[in-house]
Amino acid sequence: MKNTMVLGVDIGGSHITAGLLDRETRVLLTDSIIRCKINSADTAQNIIEAWASVLKGFTESSTMRIGIAMPGPFDYEQGISYIKGLEKYESLYGKKVKQLLANALGIPEDHIRLKNDAGCFLQGEIVAGSAQGYSRSIGLTIGTGIGTAAAKHGVAEDADLWKTPMKGDIAENFLSTRWFVKRYHQLTRKEIHDVKHLCDLLEKDPALHTIFHEFAENLGDFLTYFIHQENPEVVVIGGNISNASHHFLPAVQDKLAKNSITLPIVKSTLGEHAVLHGSAALWNEQLQPAK
Repeated sequence: MKNTMVLGVDIGGSHITAGLLDRETRVLLTDSIIRCKINSADTAQNIIEAWASVLKGFTESSTMRIGIAMPGPFDYEQGISYIKGLEKYESLYGKKVKQLLANALGIPEDHIRLKNDAGCFLQGEIVAGSAQGYSRSIGLTIGTGIGTAAAKHGVAEDADLWKTPMKGDIAENFLSTRWFVKRYHQLTRKEIHDVKHLCDLLEKDPALHTIFHEFAENLGDFLTYFIHQENPEVVVIGGNISNASHHFLPAVQDKLAKNSITLPIVKSTLGEHAVLHGSAALWNEQLQPAK
């Protein structure tokens, strides 16, 4: 195996995905991708063993380097988890996750680098997706929660804006799947499972037009704040809810235009692969922030 190969890894609340990328060509070997479910409520030992069982097939080469996108709170430099009260990976709290995983894989600890998953999403779009060619960009992933990242000179970092105050609450509670589910129930007293279900009902239920309009207003307000903070050249949107962007993005752009903001808002072109590109890019030394 060429030593230009890097293993990109995406660890979510219920899964682990891994795939090989070539550092020179920035090509993701899609045939190499493995995705497995993970019980994030399991013991620390079982979680580490489950991750390792997926990654061991890739680490036979002693030169293999691994980049991992990991949700926070997390000390990415030291490799210590501080996830607590989020109904996932509670058993890893305070543990040296990077060291435990390296030991389970039988590789040196410094062969593993970790970064926030939102930062990896945007980094992936910078190196191989919608944000290529821009010096300054921001990224927003919208799904079960929201992730935010900002990039300067092509280097993305977590923006950690999910808890930004909004309407007496926090932004995530207005910009996530649970907001759609809750709002639909408030208006109709009916239950839905996710935003895809909403889209399927759109032509039959006029309440949904109201919901998407309200969501666009909320997202427009949030992006106005985010854009004023970071002054980007482009906004990249990803996550499951971005698949319904044609129902709300035009209204978001109108909202921003009223605030004299006219920069492009684009959908992720890499989809779920963005994070793999971004985590592998942790081994592109020119994309590391200055210390």
